[in-house]
Amino acid sequence: MGLDNKERDMTPYDMSRKPIKQFPPLLLLLWGAAFALTPGLKKNKIRMEGLEPPFLVYSTHQGFSDYYIVPRMLFPQRANYVSDMEGFAAFGNEAYRAGGCIGKRRYVPDVSVMLNIRYALKELKQTVVILPESRHCDAGITSPLPDNLGKLAKFLDVPLVVIYSHGCYLANPFWDEDRRRNVRMESTAELLYTREELRNASAEEVQRRVEEKLQYDEYAWQKENGIKINFAERAEGLHLPLYKCKACGTKGKMRSGGADLWCEKCENRWTLTEDGDLVDFDSGETCNIPEWYRQERRQVEDEIAKGTYKNLDITVKVDALPNEKGFVPMGSGRLRFSREGFYLSIDEEQKKTENYEPLFFSIRKLESLQTEYNYRKRGKCIVLSTKDCCYYVYSEDEAFIVTELEFATERYHALSLQAVRDKNKN
Repeated sequence: MGLDNKERDMTPYDMSRKPIKQFPPLLLLLWGAAFALTPGLKKNKIRMEGLEPPFLVYSTHQGFSDYYIVPRMLFPQRANYVSDMEGFAAFGNEAYRAGGCIGKRRYVPDVSVMLNIRYALKELKQTVVILPESRHCDAGITSPLPDNLGKLAKFLDVPLVVIYSHGCYLANPFWDEDRRRNVRMESTAELLYTREELRNASAEEVQRRVEEKLQYDEYAWQKENGIKINFAERAEGLHLPLYKCKACGTKGKMRSGGADLWCEKCENRWTLTEDGDLVDFDSGETCNIPEWYRQERRQVEDEIAKGTYKNLDITVKVDALPNEKGFVPMGSGRLRFSREGFYLSIDEEQKKTENYEPLFFSIRKLESLQTEYNYRKRGKCIVLSTKDCCYYVYSEDEAFIVTELEFATERYHALSLQAVRDKNKN
């Protein structure tokens, strides 16, 4: 099935529809693909001997390889997978459901999803897999994790397994996912809590242990294992997460190509070595990709604290994904962003009524932001979702720096939650 909703059917996807077990023919295909696409995978299993379904799995999510690694780590057991709506459009609703997928819109709380997870565990007796980072990692380090993972595990009341992998990001970095590097991968499946152990642990303790297990730094792992990446164009796309020049501080003027990253404003240049370091072309000083990325985050947080962070108000193009039938082009619109959240106006909707109100996405509900660096070959976009529809928002405006928007969203969200806590104390 294509990704274009030719009927322009805006009927929301029925999230309440119960999940089903993976069909055996599709399961065989999935396992075949998993083994074929993860050759040489080093597998480790801790306390997994004799563990039978159902159990809950939390897995790291570095990139597309995780979709193959997790089924291979669970083999020969089958599972249900919590998945974004795009998969239903890409593969077709019935086929995706038959593959065991449970639909969800990212960063949108939905009781139906919770009920479907519980149904799969309790009624179908199936293991359920959740990738709590909810997006591929930008710079080889763990994305922010939800703070309710411990509570969720205790609520579901089944054994808890964590799967943590290495090499996925290095082989297919999010900023250049179309081209694969020759990097070995390894994965560990570990029983973190039996059902009895989980019942005796506090939600806070479970949360802490899960967060510890799901932490990774792929560049540190690369160094520790002496891995060299001699792919000639290994830096292509790196300017997307590293959008702010480390030398002059200019945003949006970074560019990349071959093994180099440079700033168009000050012309400073860095080379990405086979060991994963960035070396300044002139001074020879070495810097670290995750630390550059963290520094950008800190600078956004500092701007917000000082009140100097610039709000966004730009022209955009919008595609809607209401259901499994695919994307509906909505035409142009306007995107505004501030500490209250995102306002999205869509020209096509405005034509229908004089009283049209822009869509509002409250920062209090947005724990993070789904970002894409070159989605469907159309360029950078962010995804804003309601319970009924996902809106894929594109722009050519130079102020549309999706990595920075991700940082700002997460910081504003944290501040909004802190404000609520402070108010409740008083």
